[in-house]
Amino acid sequence: MSVSTVSLAINHPHRVNEVTRRAIIAVAVEMGYRGAQVATGQRIAVAAPFSSYPSYYTRLTGILAANASVGAHIIVHDLPSTAAEDAPVLDTLPVKTDLDGIIVMGAPLSPHATESPALPGPPVVLVDVPDNTQRHPDIPTVLIDDHRGGALLGEHLVGLGHTRVAFLHEEQRSPDYLSAGMLRADGIATHLECVSIPVKPADDVASVVAEVHKDPSITVIAANHDALAAAIAATPAQQDAPLPLTGYDGSDLAAALGITTVWQPFEESGRAAFGLLMQLLEGEHSSLSVLTLAPRLVVNRSTTAARDIGEVTPRRAG
Repeated sequence: MSVSTVSLAINHPHRVNEVTRRAIIAVAVEMGYRGAQVATGQRIAVAAPFSSYPSYYTRLTGILAANASVGAHIIVHDLPSTAAEDAPVLDTLPVKTDLDGIIVMGAPLSPHATESPALPGPPVVLVDVPDNTQRHPDIPTVLIDDHRGGALLGEHLVGLGHTRVAFLHEEQRSPDYLSAGMLRADGIATHLECVSIPVKPADDVASVVAEVHKDPSITVIAANHDALAAAIAATPAQQDAPLPLTGYDGSDLAAALGITTVWQPFEESGRAAFGLLMQLLEGEHSSLSVLTLAPRLVVNRSTTAARDIGEVTPRRAG
């Protein structure tokens, strides 16, 4: 793959087809790619758990599209999944002297990240990092309303007669931050009882789903994201006597499998974050602290009306 093709994909994404662009972005994230020298000379680091959650590639696409008219260097950093860490990881992000700005997605900032004696450093914009501690109130943040998204799912499920849902999600090892999954579960719980079930890295998804099927009071399963919903749909218990199922993200995978989901404006969040960072670099001090975008419910065939206990095909006993 030529250097010119890589440069086009990173700095002029509209000129490269979708399949090629995604492949190049994945390699660029892995290698920490730095673009060639351009007119502005600005260097923007974008850090996110790309390998753990492919949805961050779509957010990055929005950043790259916004950068097409600016021509800054885009330097990508792949972070570990915050859910799998014992503590937030952002204090280990390499903040080099040649960076003009940083966009951090999906990983909370530790106190050391913004309280170092070496600061002030380059301006920072956060994406998908709810700050329930108000630890960093002065950092502009772009969010998608996960609580609202969960509430949309809950309202939909109650309308179908469901009263108790199993919410399956990755294990969150650190309680020191508010995750998107927690907000989604809280949103669902505004309409019906929500049973939170963590799926640990060592767990077999099939065995977790089999246990859920043993509880007759649970009439629907909600997954924290579409990839997990797809894994649930493929388990023997779901194949044998499927419970209604929802995902989250609005991915092509959910559409292909007919899974009800919540669409998120990922690209828009990336574009908005880049715009806020450009304002900071131009010396503008916006009063905006949090920009919250709205999700949208996408209903598909995976959610059906609740059945009475004992009605139709009995579930697997395990």
